[in-house]
Amino acid sequence: MKIYRDLNAIPEFKNTVITIGSFDGVHPGHRHIIEQMKSYAHHINGETLLVTFYPHPRIALAEQKGVDPGMKLLCQLDEKAAHLEQCGMNNLVVVPFTKNFSEQSPDEYIEDFLVRYFHPKVIVIGYDHRFGKGRIGDIEYLKKFQDKYGFIVIEISKQEVDGIAVSSSKIRTALEMGDVALADKLLGYPYAIQGTVVGGKQIGRTLGFPTANIYVHDKHKLIPPVGIYAVLINIDEQQYKGMLYIGSRPTLDEGLECAIEVHIFEFHDSIYDRTVKIDFIDFLRADEKFDSLDELKAQLQKDMVAALNRLKDITLA
Repeated sequence: MKIYRDLNAIPEFKNTVITIGSFDGVHPGHRHIIEQMKSYAHHINGETLLVTFYPHPRIALAEQKGVDPGMKLLCQLDEKAAHLEQCGMNNLVVVPFTKNFSEQSPDEYIEDFLVRYFHPKVIVIGYDHRFGKGRIGDIEYLKKFQDKYGFIVIEISKQEVDGIAVSSSKIRTALEMGDVALADKLLGYPYAIQGTVVGGKQIGRTLGFPTANIYVHDKHKLIPPVGIYAVLINIDEQQYKGMLYIGSRPTLDEGLECAIEVHIFEFHDSIYDRTVKIDFIDFLRADEKFDSLDELKAQLQKDMVAALNRLKDITLA
């Protein structure tokens, strides 16, 4: 997949089948759109192209006003690109979402952006797609330009997983409630975070449960709530089982900001400064303050058993 980050440096596309959107999470609804695009591209001997925006429009507009955007994202940009490539997308164009861009009228958006840069033959978009200043443009508005510019608009309806309409917002809600099993089901793959292993106080080592402290660089990445999770850890294309803690270590009375620590089962290598990816499999229990380190250690033993039991049927990659 080719990735373009500068509109002035993109090639002159021909016979493109395009879609536009944040595609946060690249969930089954998004993948269904991509499959439709690939089918249309095959019929017209063309190529698929996804236009996404960075930062996310809601985040960009909120930050321009100096307010909290009030949302977190399922995918960092590089994670999104990896999922899209896995789905077989030919091209990804990352467009900076600026104040000026947000103030385009629907006509300007269609003529000066979509048509000028991408020359689409087919535009495949979700049922709820909106564009232009105030989000007043919709599918019906876009269809008015079909004859003038020689493209057709294909509308994709909601997709469902076991009777639940799939959307990025529903997946975010599941994660925010700690229901990573439901989030994984809706996504079609394990929800993941990635970050750098940084130094810690090595308290876990004294308890017999050494942990790697994970620093997530993207402040907009959604981190599940405090608690203990059964996880898979990906390091240099090798996968391991483990359990992860998110919280402020109440037993130690440190009053620290929320930490992310992972204990990797049967792993003893030093991985400081390495990038790791954590796949969330299930929530095990809420965070808890214990009266002593001995009580904490005993609970960690139980947590390890619970995590191993939850992960026992998973074959490592």
